[in-house]
Amino acid sequence: MRAPAKYNALLSAAASLNNVINLLAPMNLFSCTLLRCLFRKSVGSSAFLCFIPSLSVFAQQEDVRTWLIESLQQEQRVESSVFPAGSFPSYRRYSWNGNTEKADINPFFTGLVDFTLGSIQQDLSPDLQAKVQEIRNRCKQVYPKFINRNNRPTYNFWPTDTPRIFPNGGWLNLFNKTQSLPDDMDDTVILLLAQQAPDSLAAIVHQLMQSFTNGPKKSINNTYSFLQDLPAYSTWFGKKMPVDFDISVLSNILYFVQSYQLPWNAADSASLQLIVRVLEKEKYLDDPAFISPHYQRLPVILYHFSRLMATKPLPELERFKPRLVAVTRDALAKIENPMDAVLLHTALLRWGVFVASKQQLTFSKWQQEIGSGDFSFFIANMSSMLPASLKKSLGKAGVGTFYYTCTGYNYALVLENLVWQERFLKENKGVASTF
Repeated sequence: MRAPAKYNALLSAAASLNNVINLLAPMNLFSCTLLRCLFRKSVGSSAFLCFIPSLSVFAQQEDVRTWLIESLQQEQRVESSVFPAGSFPSYRRYSWNGNTEKADINPFFTGLVDFTLGSIQQDLSPDLQAKVQEIRNRCKQVYPKFINRNNRPTYNFWPTDTPRIFPNGGWLNLFNKTQSLPDDMDDTVILLLAQQAPDSLAAIVHQLMQSFTNGPKKSINNTYSFLQDLPAYSTWFGKKMPVDFDISVLSNILYFVQSYQLPWNAADSASLQLIVRVLEKEKYLDDPAFISPHYQRLPVILYHFSRLMATKPLPELERFKPRLVAVTRDALAKIENPMDAVLLHTALLRWGVFVASKQQLTFSKWQQEIGSGDFSFFIANMSSMLPASLKKSLGKAGVGTFYYTCTGYNYALVLENLVWQERFLKENKGVASTF
């Protein structure tokens, strides 16, 4: 079907603006190329690309931020027979089931959008701050559906009002009640941060977490031997669940502890020491899926490390910064997925490094629009609960592995990156770092 005539002018204008961006690209190749891929809108069965330069090219314009925030508004559900009102839709794909996607009802991505927007809201103009607050207010109506039903202030990845595993999962839903997952620390700290929970509630949750660590009564059996002695946090609040270590989850937990300025205890120190040992042996490079079974991929792990380190410097981690910067630079120079590039670029900015145009790359898959790409920030991994040998072998085979996508979160990540670019340029007066 041909696009309506009224859009032909838009197509022509987009092509003209693309030529402008090509002329400006040497000023900031990363941002120009990124935005070239971003602005996709559907018109019936047709589609066109709008190419709009980023703030780092036209410093006085807010077109990009406005478009991203308006896209978030459009993506957020008001009424839906599938997704709760206020949520950002996410979909999962089983690794053995081709490209078939199913709607997944969870608070995770809505919480991430809410949390991310909250972290950059004050950097926006008053008008955009108001729009962001409207989005965040709508997010709040989602969370009660996932809170613990026994009056405990913890959250589950799936609904707790009507227990489900893998929503819309067909035969898997036969196990909704018998095999439902316990609440987890990752969703809990993300949602508490997103809601800006009071200090008193954060302290209560922090105390609850102390009962779910690695120890004599319940020891981990699916990680490296050099980590097994550490009384670090498990991912799960469930007493029947095996102890599970994930360095990205631990990074989020420690971010929560740092953000609320909670007094450090033995589990916090052990969790930090676990991250230190992983960094020392560089297992995040050698075996990212094993050491972070719920996120699995290097760009996502580096993004988590940088967020933790940017919150409040931890001397134990600061000594690894030069190596982490080098690893991130190298990964960015080889990456193909545009959203992975966003994560890596943001990580470098958090570490005080602005990548100059000479260090940018031409992405072979840059034409794949972010809204319809295959970027998975989170990966559900059923084998993560198994003993080490099975965890590794079945994980590599993709057994029980589900890849999650969320277009709304992609928009939020790009907006976050643009804000971090502006923060860096303001703090450094436009001078790129030579870390």
